[in-house]
Amino acid sequence: MDNVSDAVHYVFLAASACFVLGLHLMNHPRTARRGNALSAGAMAVALGATVWLVADEGVISGTGWLVLVTGGVIGAALGLWAAREVQMTAMPQLVSFFNAVGGGAAALIAVDDLLQTEEAALLGARVSLPGALDIVIGAVTFSGSLIAAGKLQGVVSGAPVVFPGARLLNVLLPVSFVAGTVWLVLSPDSPVALYGLVGVALIFGVTMVLPIGGADMPVVIALLNAFTGSAVAMAGFVLDEAALIIAGMLVSASGGILTKLMADAMNRSIANIVIGGFGTGDSVPAATGSGAPAQVRSVSADDVAIQLAYAGKVVFVPGYGLAAAQAQHELGDLANLLTDHGVDVSYAVHPVAGRMPGHMNVLLAEANVPYTQLKEMDDVNPEFPQADVALVIGANDVTNPIARKPGNAISGMPILDVDKARSVVVIKRSMGHGYAGIDNELYADPKTGMLFSDAKKGLAELKAAVGEFVG
Repeated sequence: MDNVSDAVHYVFLAASACFVLGLHLMNHPRTARRGNALSAGAMAVALGATVWLVADEGVISGTGWLVLVTGGVIGAALGLWAAREVQMTAMPQLVSFFNAVGGGAAALIAVDDLLQTEEAALLGARVSLPGALDIVIGAVTFSGSLIAAGKLQGVVSGAPVVFPGARLLNVLLPVSFVAGTVWLVLSPDSPVALYGLVGVALIFGVTMVLPIGGADMPVVIALLNAFTGSAVAMAGFVLDEAALIIAGMLVSASGGILTKLMADAMNRSIANIVIGGFGTGDSVPAATGSGAPAQVRSVSADDVAIQLAYAGKVVFVPGYGLAAAQAQHELGDLANLLTDHGVDVSYAVHPVAGRMPGHMNVLLAEANVPYTQLKEMDDVNPEFPQADVALVIGANDVTNPIARKPGNAISGMPILDVDKARSVVVIKRSMGHGYAGIDNELYADPKTGMLFSDAKKGLAELKAAVGEFVG
């Protein structure tokens, strides 16, 4: 190894160490931004070192440099635009799209390397085996993530899409992965084996995600994120690059752990989710559990303001409706007003609230909500009996007491014990269903008041009304 390659090797090791440290810092909201910045900075340094090594070795011509620079500029511009302009409601779709880009890029690395038949044949299984795995995982992630993004965006139906023979096809396709992988390892210079494996993997990504319903999308996003990491790690083995292996396995391991935690939060196995979800999506109507319209009690902003102003403890329960209305700042302002008035305020965050893991946490952080007020389900549930008011903003399935009963779509799913608070207020535009497509029994509880309003407008009215009482 010459001096430049030695230096780049050490830079990659240092960047890998920063990835590990950055992931560790993301364990707590207070240090998460620093961890994200550290990891992003390390990746920028690693990219710079790669360009330095490529320039030193002289393996890219003038045209190649033009393509490289153009791609880098376009990618950086799109990333900057997405970070600044994409709304929080579209963040899950963006994450799914990024998963697709990561998986597809990793798969293309293996395809390109294996197309160099002389080198692939020389190295044998050393390149072809991880290359085949890279192609399978990366291609599945690419097409599956695009379908997941389409479901979240409404381009593809949020309901489980099942066609005749779908289950059988989803059994046969993985079998073909094994056959294709063996074929590619034995004949790494076979274009039929290579392109056949790519095609089968792309098809499986579509058929795997289509039957999964909208309610399971948070788990699917986490799973596909883990797939992306695995594909990147396999690309690292193909290129014999430790930094890619370490970074990929960090993403894979953390994504796998998150997937398990999300599945546990829904009381469902990962296999059961992948086989077929229960969610029906936003656009699919569903019948109520009793067959009759629920009797609910409607309240005004002034009624709720009186309760909040004279409460000793208030628990806010954010959901996707808060994100859809972009009302996080109004909620934060109301919470600050109550806190200044001496009210004990906290936020109950369910693991699968919203449309992606951590959706509510990121949303509330955007409104500068103090980290100490954010409480996870297991920590906040014992506090509901002491809460004077539980204010639910757009959360549906995660607050539905019917989950404690057998024989329905969310039976056994751990929920926030909102119904145990002394008084419950729900801000909601209508009596529409959540992802699971069933009525929420909380709304018919005698101590629940329904404030029918857009979350942004309703919270603004509450803030004004509370201000009059405490001013």
